[in-house]
Amino acid sequence: MNKFLFKHIDNTGLILWRVAFGLLITIEAFGAIATGWVRRNFIEPEFTFNFIGLDFLQPLPGNGMYFYFVLMGIFGILITIGYKYRFSMFCYALMWTCVYLMQKTSYNNHYYLMMLLCWLMVFLPANRWFSVDANRNPKLKSAGVPRWTYLVVILQVWIVYTYASIAKIYPDWLDGTVTALFMKGKSDYWFIGDFLQLSWVHYSMAYVGVLFDLLIVPLLLWKRTRVVAFCISVFFHLFNSVVFQIGIFPYMSIAFALFFFSSETLQRRFLPKKKIYNEGEIKVPSNKPWLLAVFSIYFIIQMALPLRHWGFQDDVLWNEEGHRLAWRMMLRSKSGRLNIYTQEIGTSLRNNYDYRSLLTKKQTRSIRTKPDMIWQLVQRIKQLEAEKGKDVAIYVTCQVKINGGSYFPFIDPEADLSAEEWLHFKHNEWILPAPEDYKGLVDPVKNE
Repeated sequence: MNKFLFKHIDNTGLILWRVAFGLLITIEAFGAIATGWVRRNFIEPEFTFNFIGLDFLQPLPGNGMYFYFVLMGIFGILITIGYKYRFSMFCYALMWTCVYLMQKTSYNNHYYLMMLLCWLMVFLPANRWFSVDANRNPKLKSAGVPRWTYLVVILQVWIVYTYASIAKIYPDWLDGTVTALFMKGKSDYWFIGDFLQLSWVHYSMAYVGVLFDLLIVPLLLWKRTRVVAFCISVFFHLFNSVVFQIGIFPYMSIAFALFFFSSETLQRRFLPKKKIYNEGEIKVPSNKPWLLAVFSIYFIIQMALPLRHWGFQDDVLWNEEGHRLAWRMMLRSKSGRLNIYTQEIGTSLRNNYDYRSLLTKKQTRSIRTKPDMIWQLVQRIKQLEAEKGKDVAIYVTCQVKINGGSYFPFIDPEADLSAEEWLHFKHNEWILPAPEDYKGLVDPVKNE
């Protein structure tokens, strides 16, 4: 194990990854301001839907979040050039974690992956070369790093892709229903809009998606297939960037290849003056027990979180319980209808509550299919009514349809959601059972 984990190898890939990753997260921070993402998610909303239990994470008042993201962008620049690297990386990781956890309206698996990578990078010696830190402190400069610094990133990426592939193996994905629905909204795209409506394209996207996610890391690991796999990766991610417009993720995914190609190959292209490290020393650090313990626990959690929905009643595609932090990427098309009613205690009259007045358009679209966000909104309404001196029960009627099917009742209309507690590790009984007759909704493997 010592030879496998602690043998020192050339650090060219890690150094180049730091530069690429630093540039991308810098673009993410400043781009969030330029595209209006900060405004839509933190400035305009009256309140945000933070992860339940983390109510202390609130946006800065006024225009404070603009300055927050500018500061993140500055840290991104410092990471790119390798100045005060660990401090800058820690600050960016902490700030992005707060951004991620304080709002769910723009929940995205890519944002979650970025958060994990930021924290992993805090522990990696990615400033030992081609950095301001190394130039200022020659003792820091080194051409080698222990092999585990590469392995943790590769394993993290492998987990992401593998679970993403497995999650796609259900009927509505495999018969092209989901991809057809996704492409229906792209019909007005210049040049490729009509092409994206072809049935064989939908089937191809469905099966290529499953196979790519399942095989890309093994193919990159094997030297004989590495170049071909990289070319496929570039095409796949650029296609996703053009069609789905998903920010920096496709380019970050392409940059992962830096961990697979040899240093000789990378240096011919990027760092020709750097001497290749090939001494192969095995240096076992004094903190080896702690290092192994921390990363073992971390990866056990990473492998367990995507499986937790199996412990809940019903199917995750329906009830969303266990959907987040599970690499269930772009799996279904889901829409809903929502009405909220308040009833003063001691009376029998239910009044339709205009919840839309509390939300932005984006929040209104997002909330209708997500039970945890519905529950949070109900708690907010309960608080607002209490401030007016009213003690109310709050009831919800909600219907949901998945993958273009029919609408089915989603929330128990007789449950007073204001009196319910959110259960993190147990099924919330006020979420109605999934309809058995819905095509492709119930996973045949899970329900055998």
